[in-house]
Amino acid sequence: GKVTHFVAGLGTTGTFMGTGKRLKELNQQTELISLQPETAMHGLEGWKHLPTAKVPKFYDPTLADRSLEVSSDTSYEYIRYAAQLEGLLLSPSAAANLAGAIEVAEQLDEGVVVTIFPDNSDKYQEILSQITNRK
Repeated sequence: GKVTHFVAGLGTTGTFMGTGKRLKELNQQTELISLQPETAMHGLEGWKHLPTAKVPKFYDPTLADRSLEVSSDTSYEYIRYAAQLEGLLLSPSAAANLAGAIEVAEQLDEGVVVTIFPDNSDKYQEILSQITNRK
């Protein structure tokens, strides 16, 4: 099916800007949803809380049709969920993208929601061990 919604976290903002611009070129109706941490102090490595961060020069906030916030705790819940139910070991940023995509999908009657897992879990083994072993 055709992509109706694209959801991505903001770090360098390159993934959101590049993918979002191309999707809009292909279909102006595609809804672009940016994600960022809900607070300046967060555990979503690679993500920026734009109100308190240095914003990359090429970032255009008008590209996003809407923005959502994701908490570190929500990301950690999705890390545990993906590991236990799907056998996937996600990085905090990938899990936060998943959380945002699911939040968007749950609001739809129909559509195709796409996100990107920007990195793998390799460099997060210590924190992932702590997160997945929590009860």
